[in-house]
Amino acid sequence: MKIKKFSKEHYDYLKKHHTKKAFVLFTQISLLLIFILGWQLLTKFEIISSFFFSSPSTVANMIGELWKSGELLYHAKITLTETLVGFAIASGIGFLVAFILWCNNFLRRVSEPYIVVLNSLPKIALGPIIIIWFGAGNKAIIFMCVLIVVIVTILNILNSFTSCDSQLLALGSSLGANKIQIFFKIVLPNSIKDIISTLKVNVGLSWIGSIMGEMLVSRAGLGYLLTYGKQVANMHLVMTATVVLCVLASLMYFAVALIEKIIQKR
Repeated sequence: MKIKKFSKEHYDYLKKHHTKKAFVLFTQISLLLIFILGWQLLTKFEIISSFFFSSPSTVANMIGELWKSGELLYHAKITLTETLVGFAIASGIGFLVAFILWCNNFLRRVSEPYIVVLNSLPKIALGPIIIIWFGAGNKAIIFMCVLIVVIVTILNILNSFTSCDSQLLALGSSLGANKIQIFFKIVLPNSIKDIISTLKVNVGLSWIGSIMGEMLVSRAGLGYLLTYGKQVANMHLVMTATVVLCVLASLMYFAVALIEKIIQKR
Protein backbone atom coordinates (compact mmCIF):
# COMPACT_ATOMS: atom_id res chain seq x y z
CA MET A 1 0.00 0.00 0.00
CA LYS A 2 1.48 3.30 -1.06
CA ILE A 3 1.40 6.23 1.34
CA LYS A 4 0.44 9.42 -0.42
CA LYS A 5 3.01 12.16 0.02
CA PHE A 6 2.18 15.81 -0.11
CA SER A 7 4.32 18.44 -1.75
CA LYS A 8 6.44 20.90 0.19
CA GLU A 9 4.10 23.70 -0.90
CA HIS A 10 1.16 21.84 0.59
CA TYR A 11 2.96 21.34 3.90
CA ASP A 12 3.92 25.02 3.93
CA TYR A 13 0.29 25.97 3.31
CA LEU A 14 -0.94 23.73 6.16
CA LYS A 15 1.72 25.10 8.50
CA LYS A 16 0.74 28.67 7.64
CA HIS A 17 -2.95 27.84 8.10
CA HIS A 18 -2.42 26.25 11.53
CA THR A 19 -0.18 29.15 12.58
CA LYS A 20 -2.93 31.62 11.72
CA LYS A 21 -5.51 29.61 13.68
CA ALA A 22 -3.19 29.41 16.68
CA PHE A 23 -2.55 33.15 16.53
CA VAL A 24 -6.28 33.90 16.41
CA LEU A 25 -6.88 31.65 19.44
CA PHE A 26 -3.94 33.23 21.28
CA THR A 27 -5.31 36.72 20.57
CA GLN A 28 -8.80 35.76 21.75
CA ILE A 29 -7.49 34.35 25.03
CA SER A 30 -5.15 37.31 25.51
CA LEU A 31 -7.97 39.83 25.07
CA LEU A 32 -10.07 37.96 27.63
CA LEU A 33 -7.22 37.88 30.15
CA ILE A 34 -6.45 41.56 29.57
CA PHE A 35 -10.11 42.42 30.16
CA ILE A 36 -10.25 40.41 33.41
CA LEU A 37 -6.94 41.83 34.65
CA GLY A 38 -7.96 45.39 33.75
CA TRP A 39 -11.31 44.95 35.48
CA GLN A 40 -9.59 43.65 38.62
CA LEU A 41 -7.02 46.47 38.70
CA LEU A 42 -9.59 49.21 38.08
CA THR A 43 -11.69 48.04 41.02
CA LYS A 44 -8.67 47.38 43.26
CA PHE A 45 -7.33 50.93 42.85
CA GLU A 46 -10.89 52.31 43.06
CA ILE A 47 -10.80 53.85 39.60
CA ILE A 48 -14.26 52.34 39.20
CA SER A 49 -16.54 51.43 42.10
CA SER A 50 -16.54 47.76 43.06
CA PHE A 51 -20.04 48.30 44.48
CA PHE A 52 -21.45 48.99 41.00
CA PHE A 53 -19.09 46.86 38.88
CA SER A 54 -18.02 44.13 41.34
CA SER A 55 -14.64 42.51 40.52
CA PRO A 56 -13.33 39.23 39.06
CA SER A 57 -12.09 38.02 42.45
CA THR A 58 -15.45 38.75 44.10
CA VAL A 59 -17.32 37.06 41.26
CA ALA A 60 -15.04 34.00 41.54
CA ASN A 61 -15.67 33.81 45.30
CA MET A 62 -19.42 34.10 44.83
CA ILE A 63 -19.38 31.40 42.14
CA GLY A 64 -17.59 29.16 44.65
CA GLU A 65 -20.17 29.90 47.35
CA LEU A 66 -23.12 29.32 45.03
CA TRP A 67 -21.53 26.09 43.79
CA LYS A 68 -21.03 24.76 47.32
CA SER A 69 -24.60 25.57 48.28
CA GLY A 70 -25.93 23.94 45.11
CA GLU A 71 -27.71 27.11 43.99
CA LEU A 72 -25.47 27.70 40.99
CA LEU A 73 -26.12 24.29 39.47
CA TYR A 74 -29.83 24.51 40.28
CA HIS A 75 -30.41 27.89 38.64
CA ALA A 76 -28.05 27.27 35.70
CA LYS A 77 -29.69 23.91 34.95
CA ILE A 78 -33.16 25.47 34.80
CA THR A 79 -32.10 28.27 32.45
CA LEU A 80 -30.03 25.94 30.26
CA THR A 81 -32.94 23.51 29.90
CA GLU A 82 -35.37 26.28 28.95
CA THR A 83 -32.89 27.72 26.47
CA LEU A 84 -32.10 24.40 24.79
CA VAL A 85 -35.77 23.47 24.48
CA GLY A 86 -36.67 26.89 23.10
CA PHE A 87 -33.70 26.80 20.73
CA ALA A 88 -34.62 23.35 19.40
CA ILE A 89 -38.34 24.10 18.98
CA ALA A 90 -37.79 27.48 17.32
CA SER A 91 -35.06 26.22 14.99
CA GLY A 92 -37.14 23.21 13.98
CA ILE A 93 -40.33 25.20 13.39
CA GLY A 94 -38.40 27.92 11.58
CA PHE A 95 -36.80 25.41 9.21
CA LEU A 96 -40.11 23.66 8.54
CA VAL A 97 -41.99 26.91 7.85
CA ALA A 98 -39.17 28.15 5.59
CA PHE A 99 -39.35 24.86 3.66
CA ILE A 100 -43.13 25.14 3.25
CA LEU A 101 -42.88 28.75 2.08
CA TRP A 102 -40.13 27.83 -0.38
CA CYS A 103 -42.33 25.08 -1.82
CA ASN A 104 -45.33 27.39 -2.23
CA ASN A 105 -44.54 30.71 -3.89
CA PHE A 106 -48.13 32.01 -3.46
CA LEU A 107 -48.11 31.26 0.27
CA ARG A 108 -44.70 32.92 0.60
CA ARG A 109 -45.86 36.13 -1.05
CA VAL A 110 -49.03 36.25 1.07
CA SER A 111 -47.31 35.58 4.40
CA GLU A 112 -44.19 37.71 3.92
CA PRO A 113 -45.62 41.02 5.26
CA TYR A 114 -47.13 39.25 8.26
CA ILE A 115 -43.80 37.63 9.11
CA VAL A 116 -42.06 41.00 8.91
CA VAL A 117 -44.68 42.60 11.17
CA LEU A 118 -44.37 39.77 13.71
CA ASN A 119 -40.61 40.20 13.71
CA SER A 120 -40.96 43.91 14.46
CA LEU A 121 -43.21 43.40 17.50
CA PRO A 122 -41.55 44.20 20.85
CA LYS A 123 -41.61 40.73 22.40
CA ILE A 124 -41.21 42.00 25.97
CA ALA A 125 -44.50 43.91 25.56
CA LEU A 126 -46.25 40.59 24.94
CA GLY A 127 -45.11 39.32 28.36
CA PRO A 128 -48.45 39.85 30.16
CA ILE A 129 -50.35 38.12 27.34
CA ILE A 130 -47.93 35.17 27.37
CA ILE A 131 -48.35 34.83 31.14
CA ILE A 132 -52.14 34.76 30.77
CA TRP A 133 -51.88 32.12 28.02
CA PHE A 134 -49.30 29.82 29.59
CA GLY A 135 -49.19 30.80 33.26
CA ALA A 136 -46.19 31.88 35.31
CA GLY A 137 -43.96 28.89 34.66
CA ASN A 138 -41.50 27.22 32.32
CA LYS A 139 -44.00 27.05 29.45
CA ALA A 140 -44.26 30.84 29.31
CA ILE A 141 -40.47 31.21 29.35
CA ILE A 142 -39.97 28.64 26.59
CA PHE A 143 -42.70 30.30 24.50
CA MET A 144 -40.99 33.68 24.91
CA CYS A 145 -37.74 32.08 23.75
CA VAL A 146 -39.44 30.48 20.73
CA LEU A 147 -41.20 33.73 19.85
CA ILE A 148 -37.92 35.65 19.71
CA VAL A 149 -36.01 33.02 17.74
CA VAL A 150 -38.50 31.53 15.28
CA ILE A 151 -39.20 34.58 13.06
CA VAL A 152 -35.51 35.32 12.56
CA THR A 153 -34.97 31.66 11.71
CA ILE A 154 -37.73 31.68 9.11
CA LEU A 155 -36.48 34.87 7.45
CA ASN A 156 -32.81 33.83 7.32
CA ILE A 157 -33.33 30.26 6.15
CA LEU A 158 -36.03 31.20 3.63
CA ASN A 159 -33.73 33.86 2.19
CA SER A 160 -31.02 31.21 1.84
CA PHE A 161 -33.42 28.79 0.10
CA THR A 162 -34.67 31.40 -2.37
CA SER A 163 -31.15 32.65 -3.21
CA CYS A 164 -30.03 29.28 -4.54
CA ASP A 165 -28.44 29.40 -8.02
CA SER A 166 -31.27 29.51 -10.58
CA GLN A 167 -29.14 27.67 -13.15
CA LEU A 168 -28.73 24.71 -10.80
CA LEU A 169 -32.49 24.66 -10.20
CA ALA A 170 -33.14 24.76 -13.94
CA LEU A 171 -30.66 21.92 -14.45
CA GLY A 172 -32.41 19.81 -11.83
CA SER A 173 -35.80 20.43 -13.43
CA SER A 174 -34.46 19.58 -16.88
CA LEU A 175 -33.24 16.24 -15.53
CA GLY A 176 -36.76 15.43 -14.31
CA ALA A 177 -36.27 16.09 -10.59
CA ASN A 178 -39.39 17.04 -8.64
CA LYS A 179 -39.66 19.80 -6.02
CA ILE A 180 -38.65 17.58 -3.10
CA GLN A 181 -35.67 16.08 -4.96
CA ILE A 182 -34.47 19.54 -6.00
CA PHE A 183 -34.69 20.70 -2.39
CA PHE A 184 -32.70 17.83 -0.87
CA LYS A 185 -30.18 17.48 -3.72
CA ILE A 186 -29.55 21.15 -4.58
CA VAL A 187 -31.16 23.72 -2.29
CA LEU A 188 -30.43 22.17 1.12
CA PRO A 189 -26.71 21.39 0.46
CA ASN A 190 -26.31 24.90 -0.94
CA SER A 191 -27.90 26.38 2.22
CA ILE A 192 -26.02 24.41 4.90
CA LYS A 193 -23.57 27.24 5.56
CA ASP A 194 -26.38 29.77 6.02
CA ILE A 195 -28.35 27.37 8.23
CA ILE A 196 -25.36 26.94 10.53
CA SER A 197 -24.89 30.72 10.64
CA THR A 198 -28.56 31.06 11.58
CA LEU A 199 -28.14 28.51 14.37
CA LYS A 200 -25.21 30.54 15.71
CA VAL A 201 -27.41 33.63 15.77
CA ASN A 202 -30.17 31.59 17.41
CA VAL A 203 -27.85 30.70 20.29
CA GLY A 204 -27.72 34.32 21.41
CA LEU A 205 -31.39 34.98 20.73
CA SER A 206 -32.52 31.90 22.65
CA TRP A 207 -30.56 33.00 25.72
CA ILE A 208 -32.09 36.46 25.44
CA GLY A 209 -35.55 34.92 25.23
CA SER A 210 -35.13 32.62 28.24
CA ILE A 211 -33.57 35.35 30.40
CA MET A 212 -36.32 37.81 29.44
CA GLY A 213 -38.94 35.22 30.31
CA GLU A 214 -37.34 34.43 33.66
CA MET A 215 -37.10 38.11 34.54
CA LEU A 216 -40.85 38.37 33.95
CA VAL A 217 -42.28 35.27 35.64
CA SER A 218 -39.68 32.90 37.07
CA ARG A 219 -38.69 32.17 40.66
CA ALA A 220 -35.59 30.27 39.58
CA GLY A 221 -32.89 30.48 36.93
CA LEU A 222 -30.18 32.94 36.01
CA GLY A 223 -32.76 35.53 34.99
CA TYR A 224 -34.28 35.27 38.44
CA LEU A 225 -30.84 35.78 40.02
CA LEU A 226 -30.34 38.90 37.89
CA THR A 227 -33.71 40.29 38.95
CA TYR A 228 -33.22 39.42 42.62
CA GLY A 229 -29.72 40.90 42.65
CA LYS A 230 -31.04 44.13 41.14
CA GLN A 231 -33.88 44.33 43.67
CA VAL A 232 -31.56 43.98 46.68
CA ALA A 233 -28.81 46.10 45.07
CA ASN A 234 -26.37 43.17 45.12
CA MET A 235 -24.25 43.88 42.05
CA HIS A 236 -21.90 41.01 42.95
CA LEU A 237 -24.77 38.57 42.40
CA VAL A 238 -25.81 40.35 39.19
CA MET A 239 -22.29 40.18 37.75
CA THR A 240 -21.89 36.57 38.86
CA ALA A 241 -25.09 35.54 37.08
CA THR A 242 -23.97 37.50 34.01
CA VAL A 243 -20.59 35.74 33.92
CA VAL A 244 -22.19 32.30 34.27
CA LEU A 245 -24.63 33.22 31.51
CA CYS A 246 -21.74 34.22 29.22
CA VAL A 247 -19.91 30.96 29.90
CA LEU A 248 -22.97 28.80 29.15
CA ALA A 249 -23.80 30.79 26.00
CA SER A 250 -20.19 30.38 24.82
CA LEU A 251 -20.29 26.62 25.37
CA MET A 252 -23.53 26.39 23.40
CA TYR A 253 -22.03 28.46 20.58
CA PHE A 254 -18.92 26.24 20.47
CA ALA A 255 -21.18 23.17 20.29
CA VAL A 256 -22.84 24.59 17.16
CA ALA A 257 -19.41 25.47 15.75
CA LEU A 258 -18.28 21.87 16.39
CA ILE A 259 -21.30 20.57 14.47
CA GLU A 260 -20.33 22.90 11.63
CA LYS A 261 -16.80 21.43 11.50
CA ILE A 262 -18.16 17.88 11.50
CA ILE A 263 -20.47 18.71 8.58
CA GLN A 264 -17.67 20.41 6.63
CA LYS A 265 -15.46 17.33 6.90
CA ARG A 266 -18.10 15.13 5.25
